[in-house]
Amino acid sequence: MPRFLCQACSIQFAESAQPPPRCPICEDERQYVPARGQGWTTLEALRGGHANTWRMLEPDLFAIRSLPAIGIDQRALLVRTPAGNLLWDCIALLDEATIALIRALGGLAGVALSHPHYYSTMVDWGREFGVPVWVHAADRRHIMRPDPCLRFWEGETQAVLPDLTLHRLGGHFAGGAVAHWRGGAAQGGQPRGALLSGDILQVLPDRRFIGFMRSYPCLIPLPPAEVERMAARCLALEWEAIYGAFEAREITTGGRAALARSAARYRAWVERMVEP
Repeated sequence: MPRFLCQACSIQFAESAQPPPRCPICEDERQYVPARGQGWTTLEALRGGHANTWRMLEPDLFAIRSLPAIGIDQRALLVRTPAGNLLWDCIALLDEATIALIRALGGLAGVALSHPHYYSTMVDWGREFGVPVWVHAADRRHIMRPDPCLRFWEGETQAVLPDLTLHRLGGHFAGGAVAHWRGGAAQGGQPRGALLSGDILQVLPDRRFIGFMRSYPCLIPLPPAEVERMAARCLALEWEAIYGAFEAREITTGGRAALARSAARYRAWVERMVEP
C-alpha cells in the first residue's frame, strides 16, 4: 500500500489504501491548509517529476534541495565529519541519484530533525541508510509514520556524533532543536563552529539578522523573554556561521553577533508596540 505525503508540508503517513482524511501538521496553528484544500502525493510520484540539486556551502557541508519545489521548499544539510556524516532536516525526495551521491560521500551515520515541519520522509532516509533518526521526544505526537529507526531524545542536549550536538531551544515547537557543529566554518585550518538552525532561528533574506516566530506563515510571534532565552542558549556556544532552512539563508561570518543584535531588536520593537 502507498505511504501518502501531504503536498503542503510533505509529511509522510503510514501505509494506507486511501489518503488520510486530514493532515494534523497543516491543521496545527503553526501551519495552514491551502485554500485549494488538502492534496496528497507519494514518494514514487515525486521521483517522476522532481530532482535534487546540490550546493557546497563549505568543504564539508552540502545543501540538498528539490526542484521543482516540494512542500515548504526547505533544504536538507549534509555534514561530513571524521566520525561519519549527518543529514540535518529532511526533504521529501529520496531518489537513486541522491542515494548514490551520499554513499560516495561516505554514507550517513544519522539523521536529525529540527522540528515536525521538516519530518517529511525521514523514515525512508533512516531505513535506506540503516541509521537512527533523532527526534526530540517533546514532539513525539507529531509523528505520522512510526518506525523503529526513530530515536526520541529528551532533555536539553543530545550528542549524535563527536563533533555534532543537538540543543533543544523550543520556541517554534516544544522540541525545536538546532545542531551545533564544532568543526564547521573553518578558517585557516581552524574551525570556528557553525549552527544548523532550520527555522527555529530563521536567517532572514538580508543575511544580517535572524527572526523568531511561533508560526511564520500565520505570523504568530514569540514572547521577548522566550527569544532572549533561546538566544542566550546559543550565544553560550562557540560558533561563527549559521545555516538556515532555505536557499541562500546563511550567515558565514559574524553569526553570533547577528543573533545578539536580532534578539535585542526583537525585544525593542515588541515592547514599543505594546506601549500605552
